[in-house]
Amino acid sequence: QVPVVESGGGLVQPGGSLRLSCLASGRTFSLYAMGWFRQAPGKEREFVAAISWSGGSRYYADSVKGRFTISRDSAKNTMYLLMNILKPEDTAVYYCAATLKPTSSSYRDYDYWGQGTQVTVSS
Repeated sequence: QVPVVESGGGLVQPGGSLRLSCLASGRTFSLYAMGWFRQAPGKEREFVAAISWSGGSRYYADSVKGRFTISRDSAKNTMYLLMNILKPEDTAVYYCAATLKPTSSSYRDYDYWGQGTQVTVSS
């Protein structure tokens, strides 16, 4: 298992930036593909970004491409999501997830989830 904990959420104005972190426990972090998902009130959980176990492959939802950057630091057992040019429609609870399967945009492929961190984009 790989328990994960998100941090870094908060309130930001439109056009601003935030960096989310996902800290994983255990010694096998580097074996897992990781992903970020988000869920807004009344909506289904949606894919945001994913990164392969090596960090060599990265995938993004069209809605965040060019604004968000996913990365990972295996030495720190941490994954990041740098979010720039934030929009009100980015408001959601953001979840970190891990899987031993190949990198995926489907939440069904992820086995381990954090509790989420709230991101609110508002003036």
